[in-house]
Amino acid sequence: MTVDTLVPVFAALGDETRWSILEALGEGEASASALAGRLPVTRQAIAKHLAVLHDVGLVEPVRVGREVRYRVLGSQLNATARRLEVIGAEWDRRLTAIKGIAESL
Repeated sequence: MTVDTLVPVFAALGDETRWSILEALGEGEASASALAGRLPVTRQAIAKHLAVLHDVGLVEPVRVGREVRYRVLGSQLNATARRLEVIGAEWDRRLTAIKGIAESL
């Protein structure tokens, strides 16, 4: 995962409504109408938020009869978490090096 792919994902995750939608979808697939019934947001707003989440690869639509439901793509969330772990480990390494330099002075 590169910075080019991380930035849009973080931008999408930075919105409280989109975060709430992801949490709700974590419990199972749901349509925009079903999500609107659970969250204090209109169906139209939910649909726009779902489009953003879909564009960055965090959810995918699934047709069930005449209904379109959405589900979370855990692989993208896992890839984002792994990238953050790598970044965190690199910062830990750097901070340990700085500490060693400071203590040797």
